[in-house]
Amino acid sequence: MLVLPSKLTHEEAPACMRMLQQGMAGQSEPGTATVIDASALSHFDSSAIAVLLECRREASALGRGFAVKGLSARLRELASLYGVAGLLPAAP
Repeated sequence: MLVLPSKLTHEEAPACMRMLQQGMAGQSEPGTATVIDASALSHFDSSAIAVLLECRREASALGRGFAVKGLSARLRELASLYGVAGLLPAAP
């Protein structure tokens, strides 16, 4: 499972994305789902949505499923506002 930091805004997004890409590359089992834990995320802007969507795209390119654990109500609302909530499924 990959973990988002507590703060993810435009400023932190590039470094966070690089960290997540490295984590995804280290997941060697094909066919497994990439799960992102957003539980710690407390300070964010729309960049958090962009990072999650890019992770989803990369997981798909690697032939993996994708899910998000601990998506806060505020982040879900933001995803709904942008019309992408369905692209960020909750992890079981």
